[in-house]
Parts: sequence; C-alpha cells; structure tokens
Amino acid sequence: MLRALEIRDMLIIDRLELEFQPGLNVLTGETGAGKSILLDSLGFVLGWRGRAELVRAGAEQGEVVAVFDLVAGHAAHAVLEEAGLPASDELILRRINTPDGRKTAWVNDRRVSGDVLRALSETLVELHGQHDDKGLLNPRVHRVLLDDFGGHGGLVSTVREAWRAVSAAAKAVVQAEADLSEMRAEEEFLRHAVDELGKLDPQPGEEAALDARRRLMQGAERTRADVSRALSALGPEGAEGSMGDAMRWIDGVIDRADGRLDGSVAALERAMVELGEAAQGVEDALRALSFDPRELEDTEERLFAIRGAARKHQVSPDSLADLARDLMDRLAALDAGDAGLADLRTVAADAEAAYDVAARALTDARRKNAAALDAAVSAELAPLKMDRAVFTTQIDDGSAGPEGRDAVAFTVATNPGAPSGPLNKIASGGELSRFLLALKVCLSQHQSGITMIFDEIDRGVGGATADAVGRRLAALAEDGQVLVVTHSPQVAALGAHHWRVEKRVADGMTTSTVTPLTPPDRIDELARMLAGDTITDEARAAARVLLKV
Repeated sequence: MLRALEIRDMLIIDRLELEFQPGLNVLTGETGAGKSILLDSLGFVLGWRGRAELVRAGAEQGEVVAVFDLVAGHAAHAVLEEAGLPASDELILRRINTPDGRKTAWVNDRRVSGDVLRALSETLVELHGQHDDKGLLNPRVHRVLLDDFGGHGGLVSTVREAWRAVSAAAKAVVQAEADLSEMRAEEEFLRHAVDELGKLDPQPGEEAALDARRRLMQGAERTRADVSRALSALGPEGAEGSMGDAMRWIDGVIDRADGRLDGSVAALERAMVELGEAAQGVEDALRALSFDPRELEDTEERLFAIRGAARKHQVSPDSLADLARDLMDRLAALDAGDAGLADLRTVAADAEAAYDVAARALTDARRKNAAALDAAVSAELAPLKMDRAVFTTQIDDGSAGPEGRDAVAFTVATNPGAPSGPLNKIASGGELSRFLLALKVCLSQHQSGITMIFDEIDRGVGGATADAVGRRLAALAEDGQVLVVTHSPQVAALGAHHWRVEKRVADGMTTSTVTPLTPPDRIDELARMLAGDTITDEARAAARVLLKV
C-alpha cells in the first residue's frame, strides 16, 4: 500500500507531502490543476518512462519519495532479495532528477538502477490511465488476463517448461543431423586417417627421443674412435702400464728410502683405483656407442614417418596421439550416428507428446475459466449500466508457443441482436473503460498488496452510470487501496478519503497544491463539481445527498 508521497520541485509542484490511506482515495480538481503532474511524479519515482523535463524551473533538482507498506509475502520482497537489497515491512523509494536529465535512485537508502525500480513498481502499483484501456485491444493481454483470473500460473509454467524441452530436443536433433552429415562427408578420410595413425601408433615425446637417438648414432663412429683411443691411453699400454712400472720400481727401493717414498706409494695406489674407475667408465661408454647400422635406418624411417604424419595433419608430432584419439572418437560417433540420431528423435517425440499433454490441460482450463470469466464480467456489467452487453472470451487454435496453442480474444456485443466483435470495433471509449473496470473487479481477488490507480476511468459516463462506476471502485478498494483521479461527483462522493488538487499563482509563480478535505470541504468540492464556478445552495444540497450527510 502507498502510505506517503513527498514531491519537491517537480514541474509546478514546489513541495508536497501526502499521506494516503487504505480504501478508496479520490483526487479531484479543475482540469489543468496538476493531477496528471501528481501521477507523473509517482511514475517518476517508480522508474516509469515519462516526461523528459520534470524539474521545476529555477530548481537545482527535483525529488520524489514514496513510502510503501508491504504485507507478509508481498512480491516486492522477491525483487529486493534478487537485487541484494534489505527488506522489511516498509519500502522507501527515492529518486532525484537534475535539469540536465540525470536521474539517481535509491531503495531503502541503497542506490539502484531504473530497472530495479521498474521491477519493484510491477509489484507495487497498477496504473489505468485515460488511454490504458487500449491494452484491452491486445489479444496477448486477453490471454494473460484470462490466466490471471483462472489461476493458471502453475499450468502455464508447466507448458513453458515443456516448450523449453521441445525446443532443446529439436535443436539437438538438428545439430546431430548436421554433425552426422558433416562426418559422412569426411568418412573416407576418417577411416584412412584412423587406420594410418593406428598403425603408426605415435607416442608423446617419441619424436624428440628418436631425433636424439638418430643424432647419437650418426656421430657414434667418430666418437667411438676417440673413446677407443682414450681407453688405450688409460690401459696397460698407457697410463695403467706406466703407473704399474713406477710401482714396481719403487717397491724395489722402498726399504732403502727410510720412509721417504711411503706417501708416494699411497698416492700411486689411490691413483690406480681412480684410473681403474675412469677406464671402466670409458669402456662402458664405448659399449654404449656400439650399434647395428640397421638400427639407424629403422630409427630414421620411424622419425620421418612421425614428422610426415604431423605435417600432413598440421599438428605437432607430440599432438599426433591426441589427434588419433579424436579421429577415432569421431569415427565411432559416425558409426553410432544413426542410432544416436534415432535416440534424439525419440527424445524429441517424447518432449512433443509431453508438451501436447500440458498444452491440452492448459486449453481445457482456459475454456472452463473463460465461461466463468464471462459470467463474472456479465455480473459486473449490469451494475455499470451495461446489463444488455454480452462479453465473451473467445478461444481459438493458435500457433504453438511457450504459453500454449490458444489465441484468446475478448469480444462484445453491446446491443441485443447486434453481432459480437472485437472490443475496438464495437465498444465506445466509455464502454471500454467500464469493461476494463469490470475485468479489474473480477481479477482483484487474485492480487495482493497492489495499489491500483485509475486516472479518469469514469470519463464519458455520468449520472447513475457514474454512481455505479464509483461503487465498483469502492468494492475494489474494500480489501486494498485504490487511488482515483476523477471529474465525477458521483465517484468522488464514494471515496473514503478525498483530496483536492488546485493551482495557485503567487508572486508570478504558478504552483500546484493538494489539500486533504474535511467533511465540510468535501461538500463544497462536490458542489463545485456539480455546479461549476458558482457554488449554489442547491449544489450544496445535492452534494449532501451524494455524501449522505
């Protein structure tokens, strides 16, 4: 419920603070007094798109603050949670506008975007303006209204989910068919490549190892000759023999050297050990350098085969193994393609069948509740002085979609014996307003916590019809809050709370004010609405009759 509205420096409003109440709130005033500005300001703080220039001339900025009371479970709580905003039983919206058009908004003191405001507004306020009844001419709106009335939300959700499954399954079939067609076009290549790479069986790192082995074998002959000479230099004909001779010569004289050769003998013994280890290492290397010439040929043949395959498939040698596995998978998918495609088509057929079941259930519910809506609207049209009008919800087969296969249209026959037809062809402006009001009364039981605003919905009607419109608005407001901008004294008289909007000029400045009316003030305001500029005693008496005072 809208509890308070504060407006500063917006168009011709200097400063305005309003406190609204539950029930039927009416706003009256002369044409041009500023009632539309009041609604424009409310729309501004709710993020609605409207006038571009709203700031009062000479002001640094315009500002609107709206305070709403939220009942438990109000839909606004979900919007706040999704936006990461704090939530309580009070919701404060604030938005400012500068003369250059920059807008800034806050929700509960947290800065937000216009999108968040608009998402909240859909749960807070429902505006039916002077041209809002044109929405009745849109068949898509008709279907939504019927679903709201019938409480088809669960069925619609089921159909939407089934439609998503149908779309996903159909997309999977199309993709599988395209993939299979592409693979069949390269089937010969796949089979040849898989066979070729299967025989080659390349391994990661193999190319580098083969290249190193090939280089080793290519230089092995020269290297082996040098290593052989080194082994000879270390052996009995070389260092080993010379050191052995030295040891024998020292052994022959060591007893006569008085210990002077003991260190040399020890050093020679260590050197003989180290020399033996060096000779063993050289001998091992010499054996490693021994190879069969055919091994070099085999190594080069495999190395060139791996490099040739890598060039052919335009990958690195180390990627050949991964490529082989990928080609094998593609070939396996090709071989299993028909079976897989058949499985996907079965899934698609099952999804279509599930969608048919869900769509039929929704259609059945719509047809059942269409009759109930027709009866409910007809019952509401009688008090609105349209008891001879016939309202019919027509349901025809339409294109399948996420909301079913039904094309829903509201048709009317306003006079007995006249053919029924679309609202825009049959109903006048005043009749459209009353049809809208009748629908809102029928649908109001399915809405909770929304403030409904009607901007001159009673235009084109008067007398007993205007009284009937006011009574239906009052019925709408019994368990909620309705704001009505009206020029009809019959409607205004039925308001639980009454404000007068008027324009004043002071010091060359025009401002619009809104004043809550006391019971005596209401009499004068209704008398003005009945009589015009000159309020007569007869007009006051008529106003008292309307107010029943």
